[in-house]
Amino acid sequence: MKTPLPKAILLDMDDTIIAYDQGVDTDMCWRASIDKHLSIKEAFHTDELVSKIKQTASRFWSDPERHRIGRLDLYKARQSIIAQALQQYNIEDTSLAGHIAIAYGEERDRAVTLFPDSIEVITHFRRKGIKLALLTNGNAVPQWNKIRRFELAPLFDCILVEGEFGIGKPEERIYLHALEQLGVTADETWMIGDNFEWEIAAPQRLGIKGIWVDHKGAGIPAHASAQPYMIIKSLGDLLSVI
Repeated sequence: MKTPLPKAILLDMDDTIIAYDQGVDTDMCWRASIDKHLSIKEAFHTDELVSKIKQTASRFWSDPERHRIGRLDLYKARQSIIAQALQQYNIEDTSLAGHIAIAYGEERDRAVTLFPDSIEVITHFRRKGIKLALLTNGNAVPQWNKIRRFELAPLFDCILVEGEFGIGKPEERIYLHALEQLGVTADETWMIGDNFEWEIAAPQRLGIKGIWVDHKGAGIPAHASAQPYMIIKSLGDLLSVI
């Protein structure tokens, strides 16, 4: 039995439409960035520093408020994370940390790609007459660079970027503004994305049906406050159920 279509769909971008963390070898990006700016005479192995950077990053991004501030200036956040990791080797050099942060950003940007089925699915929604909004967190400049690079803007009736709009997910106002822009009600709308809190729990508190992109099939997080309307591993899964 096919699932009834909504009047509108709100879509996340990173790791929903484009492969940002999923499918990108971040270790390779870190190694290339470190090797570019650190002398081989340094008394540690590149992979060891990569591990320390990732541990530091995990702690940094685990705090919701720090995450909110950091994602609006990824360069500054990465510089801080790298500097903290370097301090474990008694290297106090914010300039070096900054150079590695810039190189990592460039490596990471080159590695980002569209998921194979993204454009096909979004185009299918448009042909069905479904209104579409793109809701993405982060600084406006890099997010719009990705939107332009992958030619996403023409596919959407409304695009809300946190750094431009002033607030991001999971703040209620961004979902409500998208509904207003599309001229629909919450119960007529789906939200699709990979972040359980931002794309499932928060919008469903407003009556929007949340479709969770669970890439790895990890299952609903322990102590989750919401039950997704649907669970998929990629946007392409929707073509068989709608």
